Amino acid sequence: MKHYLFNIHDVVLIMTAAECLLLAVFRSILPTRSRHDGHLLAAFLIIIAFASACTLALWSDQITFNSWVEQNLMPALLVTALLLKGPAIYLYVCSLTRRDFSFTPRMALHIVPAMFAILWITAFDISSSDLRYTPDPGQTLPAKAVTLVWDLVSVMPFLYAAAALHQIRRYRHELNDEYSDYSEMELNWLTMPVLGVCITWAWTATVHIVAKFSSDYVADYMGIIDNYFSFVLINAFFAYNLTYAQRLLATSPETEIRKSVPEDGEPSEWNIEKVRNAMEVDKLYLKKNLNLEQFSERADLPVKEVSAVINKHFGTNFFEYVNSYRVETAKALLSNPDKSEMTVLDVLLESGFNSKSAFHRFFSRLVGMSPTEFRKNALSGGIKRGAANA
Repeated sequence: MKHYLFNIHDVVLIMTAAECLLLAVFRSILPTRSRHDGHLLAAFLIIIAFASACTLALWSDQITFNSWVEQNLMPALLVTALLLKGPAIYLYVCSLTRRDFSFTPRMALHIVPAMFAILWITAFDISSSDLRYTPDPGQTLPAKAVTLVWDLVSVMPFLYAAAALHQIRRYRHELNDEYSDYSEMELNWLTMPVLGVCITWAWTATVHIVAKFSSDYVADYMGIIDNYFSFVLINAFFAYNLTYAQRLLATSPETEIRKSVPEDGEPSEWNIEKVRNAMEVDKLYLKKNLNLEQFSERADLPVKEVSAVINKHFGTNFFEYVNSYRVETAKALLSNPDKSEMTVLDVLLESGFNSKSAFHRFFSRLVGMSPTEFRKNALSGGIKRGAANA
């Protein structure tokens, strides 16, 4: 009769731990940027490897250690890994989306939940057997202490994943404040695995809640599904880091300075006129890949003054402001019978756009129809020339 040491679900945990360690080593020998994203991704992978290995050791009857390691050390290792994976993914996203990212003493606060959990486990002498125990209503204080540990390791990673999503959203706003052209592909590909982590860790929290009110059988299988999700996501993160992470645009540290301008401080008429002349006379919007720093140099105004004019006086961001001029130029070209030989590609390049997809998306949003439809209507008389140039 055959005897199997591990079942398929155990094998998934073993594969996750082994692959995470291999990918972490591989990531550490690859060239990396001056920022710390490569090291933080390697740290995240190592933490997931430890969490998977400790989960396997905790729940598998086939793996045994000496009594002290199994009952005392294993709970501390497992809880620490589970509580550090959240900060690791959050700091990884920050390293990708902040030009001025660096390790500071303040970041030590991210390990406080793990330190608290270790002290809590030590104070109540929580063992591996205690962590495997499902408490019943009317539980004693030590059992409640175990529940608090599981509450912490279930909720904290999700909160960090949500914070990472918020950081990506903030980064997108910063790009709009600083660039007139940028590819959203890299940002979207970063959002997907982080969103996947957020959903997976929300699922983990849900499993924890369900376990309190349902049978062990249901909770166990929900937890097994969680392990499969983790295996898929670590591959997604590594693939993203190799393919797209190096292409993300850096945002300027001055962004925070620009946002610190008092809300009640209105830009001067002189500054407003200089920004307007830079667009309407110098036609800076025709420069491809124009960013805020380049614009401020050409307009002979400090970056924060240009930003204040665009944000407060014109009520928009740099991306929207520049591309609205480009769309108006494109509308004039598309509605001009003398320019009918120009292709849509010629028009978008002539208008200052650098991306066909960005041009179509932005034009359709502002005008309400595609460039091809607009040209057809304009040249057939469906749109008056004056309206086309409005």
